[in-house]
Formats: sequence, C-alpha cells, structure tokens
Amino acid sequence: MNQNKILSLLGLAQKAGKVLSGEFATDKGVKEGRAVMVLVPMDASDNTKKRFSNMCEFYKVPIYFFGTKEQLGHAIGKEMRSSLAITDEGFAKSLIKHLEQSANSTEGK
Repeated sequence: MNQNKILSLLGLAQKAGKVLSGEFATDKGVKEGRAVMVLVPMDASDNTKKRFSNMCEFYKVPIYFFGTKEQLGHAIGKEMRSSLAITDEGFAKSLIKHLEQSANSTEGK
C-alpha cells in the first residue's frame, strides 16, 4: 500500500514540474544543487547505483533505492527511468517519510 502512495506522489511531483528524470537530467540536477533527493530503481545496473551513490554522497543529497525502472517511469507518465531527482523540498520530505515507513515495514519493525 505504501508503495502506491510513493508512486502517486511521484506522479503529483511530475505534474508540478518538480521531477528531473533520466540519468543525464538527474546528474545535472544534483551537480547544479537543484536536486533535493534522488531515487534509483532496485533493478538499475550496479554501475548506475554506485555512480549515483558516490555523487549523492559527495553533494550531500539523500538517495533512495525503490521500485523498478518500469514503475518509476510509469508513475511519471514516461518510459522506463533509471533515476529520478526531486527538486521540491515538500515532495522530497513526503517521499522520504513514505520510503522510510516502507523500508521499516519490510524489515518487520
């Protein structure tokens, strides 16, 4: 259920113009300081995950691994996406809250 909330929030953020999608746009958003958080799907390549993890650590941007490329792309009304950057503080806070709840519920807490 929480997964649907996360995907719905991504759709709302996209409609509001607060999502940068795709590796190039996400990369640029992080480096320009526009990205408040980054989402990378679980089925992204190890190279992609490592690259964004290192970049986000360097630029101090929270990164979360969630869903699949297809789910993330579908949520924002596009094709498969291997990364998303959220550029709005409010959307990011809400997404982080739901992502952490989702992670805690899957760990059996």
